[in-house]
Amino acid sequence: MSLVPPAVHASSDAGDQVTRAGARARWLVLACYLLGAVVLTVRLWADPAGHMQASDPHDVDLFAWFMRYAATAVSHGRLPSLVTTSLNAPQGVSVMWNTSFLLPGVLLAPVTLLAGPQVSLTIVLTLGYAGSAASLFLVLRRWGASVPAAALGGAVYGFSPALVNSGFGHYQLAPAVLPPLMIDALLRIVTGRGSAVRAGAWLGLLAAAQVFIGEELLVDTALAGGLLVAVLAAQRPRAVVYQARGVAAGLATAAAVTALLSGYALWVQIRGPLHEHSLLLSSWSGDLASYVVPPGQLLIHTPASAALANSFQPGGASEYLGYLGVPLLLLLPVLMIRFRRDPKVRAAGWTFALLELCSLGGGTLVIGSFHIPGYLLPWHWLQGLPGIAQVMPDRFAILADGAAAALLAFSLDRVRSAPPRAERWRRYAPAAVIALAIVPIIPTPFQTTPVAPTPAGWQAAFVRLRLNPAAPVLTVPVPILRCTLAMRWQADTSVPGSMIGGYFLGPDQTGQAAFSPGTTLISARYLDDLWQGAPPSSSDTAQLRSELAYWRPAAIVAVTSLHSTLERVLTGLVGPPTFGVKSVLVWRL
Repeated sequence: MSLVPPAVHASSDAGDQVTRAGARARWLVLACYLLGAVVLTVRLWADPAGHMQASDPHDVDLFAWFMRYAATAVSHGRLPSLVTTSLNAPQGVSVMWNTSFLLPGVLLAPVTLLAGPQVSLTIVLTLGYAGSAASLFLVLRRWGASVPAAALGGAVYGFSPALVNSGFGHYQLAPAVLPPLMIDALLRIVTGRGSAVRAGAWLGLLAAAQVFIGEELLVDTALAGGLLVAVLAAQRPRAVVYQARGVAAGLATAAAVTALLSGYALWVQIRGPLHEHSLLLSSWSGDLASYVVPPGQLLIHTPASAALANSFQPGGASEYLGYLGVPLLLLLPVLMIRFRRDPKVRAAGWTFALLELCSLGGGTLVIGSFHIPGYLLPWHWLQGLPGIAQVMPDRFAILADGAAAALLAFSLDRVRSAPPRAERWRRYAPAAVIALAIVPIIPTPFQTTPVAPTPAGWQAAFVRLRLNPAAPVLTVPVPILRCTLAMRWQADTSVPGSMIGGYFLGPDQTGQAAFSPGTTLISARYLDDLWQGAPPSSSDTAQLRSELAYWRPAAIVAVTSLHSTLERVLTGLVGPPTFGVKSVLVWRL
């Protein structure tokens, strides 16, 4: 005979059934996120090694290069160097000052080595969107949202216009998986929920990981977390003093763990070789049209709205991040007012509003014939602080969309909690309005374009050269800003091992951050113009002769033919080609 009363058996069985049903619901939601991410990237998966997103090919080439860079290091049994001459030889590049994407590059090194960097990037996008949605879903569940409400919030964040448009080429932003987890850990510290030290250690681990994914998103998350804590403190000022000791312990632990795991890399960035500084040369001014005019990546748009997004300055469609649509922008303040007594709604709503204000930048804001001076915008007072001069304020829209998603989730639960005897319209109409408001932000699958094919004879030329991997090679076209073909070919073939020029950020003569800085850019542009058939210039040829003496390349590998303008200029400088392989001419120096 059992010692457990029958009633306990029944209660236990009922609890187990509820637990199993909840687990099935969670797995179903996560599966739907993954399916949505696959649909979004389906055209990439049709040929994952040969197609990439349209709109921003140069940034895609850059990230493909960094994926290959990390994979090559792993293949030699080491971690990637933080300063390298694989690009911009002989000076080199500080990897930490660039969007080097080191952690994903290391984790996906086997895929890159076996299938190529573009396959790895397609995996990053797919798992990034699904993972971002899942991340916020789990955080919302932790803080009391129901499964349906958290599922909606996760979907709004993970597939938001800000994240989808970042996916055109800004891979350091598109997989925004860690920010919700960092915000969750911070909230556990400041609210005293659980051990502050354990939450701080977890926050430090997440922050260190984000350093090696994309530092800018870490800065954005830190600001968003600070705003959220300020909003919570304003709601309950007495709790600030009560929680002060635990908060200090948690944040100190987070700082210690972050420093332990990423401190050396940050030291190399700030004080090591090729370190740079950034001065705020001009203030970013937001464009209110980007909040209401839909980009072409969304299900509901017009040719005119898509053209506006593509011409958005600066950055084009990949920086067109503010869009939420008129219905949602009207609904969110209504929900904030309607459920203003709910502390979760208030916190999410005010954080959303403050982040959106920051995303407007710090310059003069033009609204029709009205000019709002920058000093009235919060970012005006933050943009000059140390460490954030390179932060693009429009990217706060990513965190703002997360706050908006949380606001929708908690509001939906308030709507669904209407008394059972309430009129049906009071229970279902608001939920239907929320659902309809997010229809304008539903994305469509990425448009794709073929990856630039490697020129015939490229790999055979390097096999015949038999160069030391560290020997610098001048390739033509020379890789620079908006001409990244050689970086793509290097990413796809692993040759050459060291390349002159490149699309990267580095210090100019004053130490200020610049793209492809120095005289290298002048001669590189001249060579690229010759490659495209432009006539030679005696002054530019003299400058190129001087630059060759500085570069001291072991070889020149040019994708050109005999008797071309480029071949004649190079022959005049260094003599006739050593040999040719199909579409490639080679000068061994």
